[in-house]
Amino acid sequence: MSKAKRVALYLRVSTDTQTTENQRRALEAVASQRGWTVVRVYEDAGISGAKGRDKRPGFDSMLKDASRARFDVVMAWALDRLGRSLVGLLETLHELDTAHVDLFLHQQAIDTTSPAGRMFFHVTGAFAEFERGMIRQRVNAGLDRARAKGVRLGRPRVAPSKEAAVRASLAAGTSIGKTAALCGVGSGTVQRVKREMLPV
Repeated sequence: MSKAKRVALYLRVSTDTQTTENQRRALEAVASQRGWTVVRVYEDAGISGAKGRDKRPGFDSMLKDASRARFDVVMAWALDRLGRSLVGLLETLHELDTAHVDLFLHQQAIDTTSPAGRMFFHVTGAFAEFERGMIRQRVNAGLDRARAKGVRLGRPRVAPSKEAAVRASLAAGTSIGKTAALCGVGSGTVQRVKREMLPV
């Protein structure tokens, strides 16, 4: 006989006038039918799904506990309870999958504890990779356009007079940190100048 799955419920409503009670009852009923044990309940009441993880304490705790293997399945009323943005949802699904935590979504009838349901994680993973690829492509295209227009990328170099002061300070044996403070530049600039002063 297989061990009963440990379940965490994630409940969320967007306004203070709403209640999570209906979500909770429905999910507890499904868990009972399947012989699953509800071990934890996480709740964000009166918080929009568009808010980031840092503004949703229940959601944040749920993901942290998922990574600590404190339950086997997360149950939620619907996909939009987890989040509103596609990128945020994909990140959440990836995090659960990486933690080997399954997902049950009542309204969409998605259950990744079944072989067919596992396809959901694989499909969303493909979308996530596609999204990352598109972002990389857009960034690279933007950099190429900037270079074509003669735009210098990266941090601007400091004034020649400051570089000369840095060289003089380093040549006198002053440390990198002290040189940076004396010349009013960052330590990275001092390190670069020092590298350029080394004989080839």
